[in-house]
Amino acid sequence: MSDEQRRIERARLPAGLRPETLAVRTALAPSQHGENSEALFLTSGFVQPDAQTSAERFAASEDFTYARTSNPTVRSFEARLAALEGTEAAVATATGMSAILLLIMGLLKAGDHVICSRSVFGSTINLFAKEFGKFGVETSFVSQTDLAEWRAAIKPSTKLFFAETPTNPLTEICDIHALADIAHGAGALLVVDNSFCSPALQRPAELGADLVMHSGTKYLDGQGRVMAGALCGPVKLIKDVFGPVIRTAGMTLAPFNAWVVLKGLETLSLRMKAHSENALAVAQWLERRPEVARVYYPALASHPQHELAMRQQGGQGGAVVAFELHGDTPEAARAAVFHVIDSTRVLSVATNLGDTKSIITHPATTSHGRLSEAQRQAAGISQGLIRLAVGLEHVDDITDDLLRGLATLNPSK
Repeated sequence: MSDEQRRIERARLPAGLRPETLAVRTALAPSQHGENSEALFLTSGFVQPDAQTSAERFAASEDFTYARTSNPTVRSFEARLAALEGTEAAVATATGMSAILLLIMGLLKAGDHVICSRSVFGSTINLFAKEFGKFGVETSFVSQTDLAEWRAAIKPSTKLFFAETPTNPLTEICDIHALADIAHGAGALLVVDNSFCSPALQRPAELGADLVMHSGTKYLDGQGRVMAGALCGPVKLIKDVFGPVIRTAGMTLAPFNAWVVLKGLETLSLRMKAHSENALAVAQWLERRPEVARVYYPALASHPQHELAMRQQGGQGGAVVAFELHGDTPEAARAAVFHVIDSTRVLSVATNLGDTKSIITHPATTSHGRLSEAQRQAAGISQGLIRLAVGLEHVDDITDDLLRGLATLNPSK
């Protein structure tokens, strides 16, 4: 056996490894140098040994020829994420939204119909309702939690169900298994956005989802450093359907971003456990505050889908907590929210989530700010709603920072 063969054989992992091990070990074989940390291949092209080999590799589209079509660092990230999600394959994209773009370009054509939860991320709503609508793809938006609405929305042209669970920002949970049964009964595919939970908490493919979508910008990276996205699923879709589209359209993940998220996956399980513990403590604290009208967090017994969430999410609630403040009018509620946000000194006022740093956001003017008022109301996004992506700071410092604003609100509200 040659040194090259030994190197490749050594890189093959035994079957039955646990997710925590897969998150650290899954990758392509190291180079001839034997690096222990996965290499970062910052190159736009790959030199071929001769013209015939070049022709064969370009025709096969599997070997490394040009970075828009393949890169070893990106391939390692895809392999690792697929291993964690329990799917046959994954394809990486530049952002989470470009993953949805790839999804629709690969699967749908003019005249096809999508059923989507009305509680998903604001940009996802706009992408389906506005951009895809220009090209003749119709979308019906339904209740995240009412299975009867999903059934009633089915048409002969329905090709795709799209759900996000938990939703952004109200943490609504859909029954993935039940939704998969409905979709498959209609001859449609179910796609689940797993960005909030990550495979550390939830593996939608095991519950019947056909494809799993990710904004790797969130918890897969985990430190707010880069943009990334991905689709995970069977080889027949990932390679045969989406492969030609991404090679042509070029919504490719950059190698550096792939390397950052690849390394982020190594601590995913530890981070999500710590995020969930902190978030639960903050959510329980918020429920006791008189200034707070309602708290949305799946691990709270008060959450309407608490039992379902705990079954699907490995008994953990994730990192995102949403809560509403009292307000006699939308204007008063918004003023209270702005006061709480502006009073913080530790939390980051930003629109992202998935960072080690806690981030506080007013969804009605940021993530869902480009929706119409009717769309916001349908999604349950009030002016008094705050989204808190709980980070890894000491939980008492997080609650103390929130208290600066809560304790100084008008006591009559």
